[in-house]
Amino acid sequence: TVIRAAILIQKWYRLTMARLEMRRRYSLSIFQSIEYADEQDQLQLSNFFTFMLDHCTHPDAVSQIFTSPSAPQVVDEDLSLKEFEKKIDVPDSYYGPRLSFPLTVEDANALLHAFRNEQLLHARYVLQLLSETRRVLKEMPNITHLSTSYSKEITVCGDLHGNLDDLLLIFYKNGLPSEQNRYVFNGDFVDRGKNSMEILIILFAFLLIYPNDLHLNRGNHEDYVMNLRYGFTKEVSKKYKDHWKQILSLLRDVFSWLPLATIIDSKVLILHGGISDTTDLDFLNALERNKVRDHIHVRVILFSFKNFAILDILWSDPRSQNGCTPNKCRGGGCYFGPDVTAKLFERYNLKMLIRSHEFKPEGYEISHDGKVITIFSASNYYEEGSNRGAYIKLNPELTPRFVQYQVSKFTRRQNLRERVGTIESSALKSLREKIYAHRSELISAFAQYDLNGTGRISVNDWAAAMESVLQLELPWRMLRSQLAQMNPDGEVDFMSCFYDLKMGQPIKEAQPALAETLCRYRKDLEIIFNIIDKDHSGLISLEEFSQTWRLFTSHLGIDTQDDSIDKLVLSIDYNKDGHIDFNEFLEAFHVVHRLEKKAT
Repeated sequence: TVIRAAILIQKWYRLTMARLEMRRRYSLSIFQSIEYADEQDQLQLSNFFTFMLDHCTHPDAVSQIFTSPSAPQVVDEDLSLKEFEKKIDVPDSYYGPRLSFPLTVEDANALLHAFRNEQLLHARYVLQLLSETRRVLKEMPNITHLSTSYSKEITVCGDLHGNLDDLLLIFYKNGLPSEQNRYVFNGDFVDRGKNSMEILIILFAFLLIYPNDLHLNRGNHEDYVMNLRYGFTKEVSKKYKDHWKQILSLLRDVFSWLPLATIIDSKVLILHGGISDTTDLDFLNALERNKVRDHIHVRVILFSFKNFAILDILWSDPRSQNGCTPNKCRGGGCYFGPDVTAKLFERYNLKMLIRSHEFKPEGYEISHDGKVITIFSASNYYEEGSNRGAYIKLNPELTPRFVQYQVSKFTRRQNLRERVGTIESSALKSLREKIYAHRSELISAFAQYDLNGTGRISVNDWAAAMESVLQLELPWRMLRSQLAQMNPDGEVDFMSCFYDLKMGQPIKEAQPALAETLCRYRKDLEIIFNIIDKDHSGLISLEEFSQTWRLFTSHLGIDTQDDSIDKLVLSIDYNKDGHIDFNEFLEAFHVVHRLEKKAT
């Protein structure tokens, strides 16, 4: 009896753990699918800007988007540290770090201490630091060559995405950068997290102190337009209200000077995204990297085949299948197979490729028979408890050793079921918002299966309709119970997908179809209007708004009535001065969860 009971308990435990793991995996799949769909939308914006150049009545104004920084206060390249001191006063009431150049280890330690205590570095010192960083980066090659002979090990870190706690934990576990403790940080320092600015300041400070021992590669998020969508621009504008335009302008230049790759002992290639079947390291080494300021520049201004090499190394992902195919999930770069890796290794006598760019639940992943390693250093990336972070230590034999970690603030107080529940809840919330933004298309797709107009279809038909519209490659049959109701006959009430969602702060002048379109493309429109808004006032003219909207809908093939948007825009020009606050306008078209609102 005891043995039988033990076997039953063991079976129950294994079944419970399997179910929790299944829920965790599909939750992470939801997060990643939505992330890639969002990135695809982001890269498709470049096609729209090309369309604008071809169709706008004032093409010269549009072309300025690509040829000069958006911020009007361009920071003079020759502006000295002393001139920053003259122009920007630091008041006696400021109790944060006071930097003097050249920086010392004591300055870096002061920054670490200040940021642990949530202090801000004064704008004068930020601008001085960025100016000095640009000066140092300009002297560096596109591809940095390192040797393990100068130190016992080299540490390679992946995406941090504004998670300061991860960087502080890495330094706690692995030690601060020094001549004996060398680091390579492989891009995507910013966006998504709330402390991107602090991460940059710390990394740039150590770069200035140890320019031969701390190395930075550019990631796809070290990019002005990406920052508009994913949060870094807003972070800087909130933290540095008086000087944020200068800081962003200088950062845009700094990003353009970041090296593209690192090679260790002529055997290990480190770059952010990946490679393609046309990757040419000699070409990358000769490229004028600062001319490629943003990824939109690559597509619109530098429209030559080889310049897509920049997109390839920043955006590509490895796959187990041979060949090189377009990366349709992200909308940029490619999928490269083991044969593509082998070909590049043979050409350049390489042994290993270390890249980042992709979320990994354990913080790292090995592929292509051990030749390709993905390293991802942002723990809790999608949600508290969603994943570990990791870094790699390479010894002189170039044998990788992986160190995993996870910053824990709240998860220690939760059991496994609670942690999985938190991740699942957040993932489903994001998915429901995606579903609502495609409401009309989904209803049309459902209707094709509902020939008798009952409002009910089979689970298979429901899943097929969901995938045909959303194209997220998710296990829809498994997710059905979380997204839609089923009647006793086993059919799905497809309208139940939308029951707990509605548009936030609806504007009465907005017709339902127009409101849904604005909701769906809200992020894209926000980026477009922010670029058009050259003085960063948050205001654009009614004419600019209407013309941009018509171009945008024409480019996407969206059928809307011109008079409907005109009436809507006029209704929110409250003081009748011919301008609207577009951020406030677009905020009206976001998805609200009914149940969540009732709970609060």
